[in-house]
Amino acid sequence: MSEGVRLFVIATRYGLIEHARNRFAMLLVAVFLPILITLVRVAVTDIEVPFRLRDTGLVLRANGNELAQISGALMAVSLIIGFMMFAATFSSGAFDRRLSMAGYPRVALGLAKIACLIVASVAVSAYATAVICCYWSPRQPALLTAALFGAAMTYGALGVALGALLRRDVEGMFAIAMISCFDMAVQNPIASAGADSEFVRWLPSYGAMQAATAASFSDTTPFTGFAMQLAWFIVSALGGLVAFHLRTRSSLRPAMWIRLPGSTRPGQPAKHS
Repeated sequence: MSEGVRLFVIATRYGLIEHARNRFAMLLVAVFLPILITLVRVAVTDIEVPFRLRDTGLVLRANGNELAQISGALMAVSLIIGFMMFAATFSSGAFDRRLSMAGYPRVALGLAKIACLIVASVAVSAYATAVICCYWSPRQPALLTAALFGAAMTYGALGVALGALLRRDVEGMFAIAMISCFDMAVQNPIASAGADSEFVRWLPSYGAMQAATAASFSDTTPFTGFAMQLAWFIVSALGGLVAFHLRTRSSLRPAMWIRLPGSTRPGQPAKHS
């Protein structure tokens, strides 16, 4: 095993341990996610609502209760993974800087965060799909999990960027919560009259919502939805890695020359009386 791979594995292992020790995040996964989906199921009626798949033009007549559960699952997954990655990046900022100054490669540190994001996103997305399947049977559960995974990865990368840029934890938590709530509220045809407008194309989880709905209520493969979500993840990941790079760069400066009476700067000839 090369030195770079070994350092990447070490950073990934400690990153996963840090996530596992985040008891609040584990509580959100175990309790908040199923409670949210259950509350949506109880509160929303079973009326049919139209939902247009923009890549194919197909208008689905989806059960409003089930569609709301998909929207709730996307919001829950986005919030949980966004919070987890923000908290991990924010709390380890000073330690990451010290590691970088000590010579630990920032590439290994950055890739370790992406690896932790992938592991967390897979676990939470699969769990959310399993909770949904307890109430009804999506047509393509594997693609539904992939759509949830795409939204989780996007918000996780956004959490890394906010964790590296912001100086207070409250600011990051508020930003992730507001972005996710607005994102999903606007796209839900039950809650928003503008769910079919052109504006929704620019929302972070638009591709995931399109892909999740197509996977749940049709037999089509939503390639366009996955492609758009991948583009959002790439943009978010690049922003997160740039922010992480800027935060962990060495702040050491060359030692200042302190002038004492009778001393000279390096390179200056000494003065003779």
